Amino acid sequence: MPLSDRELFARLIKCEAEGEGEFGMKAVATVVMNRVHVSYGEYFRVCQGSLRRVILQPFQFTCALTTVYGKYNPQNIYNMRPDDFHYQIADWALSGNKLSGLGSALWYYNPFSAVCATYFPKTRTGIYITRIAQHCFYNPTPLYAKT
Repeated sequence: MPLSDRELFARLIKCEAEGEGEFGMKAVATVVMNRVHVSYGEYFRVCQGSLRRVILQPFQFTCALTTVYGKYNPQNIYNMRPDDFHYQIADWALSGNKLSGLGSALWYYNPFSAVCATYFPKTRTGIYITRIAQHCFYNPTPLYAKT
């Protein structure tokens, strides 16, 4: 039986940000929902407002990949078993809530250093806005509209 969108979302939240605490998980959930609701650019064109398409869009979330660099990725959404708390955060985001201070952030990543890059991804379509725990968050630049 295929996983529901809510189940996929709770699994993604657990996999991508469980070690980041409540605010980190809510921040990741906010980015995912921003991608669902963005009205222009790549995520609008490719995902068409679908949570499932956002989560499963190729090469967007390491946790949605079963292989990384040609090797099996054991930390993936299919191996996750979310707790009630992960479902609560998913439901919080699905109800239209957003973490304050993230604006329209469409990207995040863990730089594994104390410094966040000014732009992310390499296409420079996102500009740094804040850091929450280990993740750096990025709002779209005008360049994103051309994607």
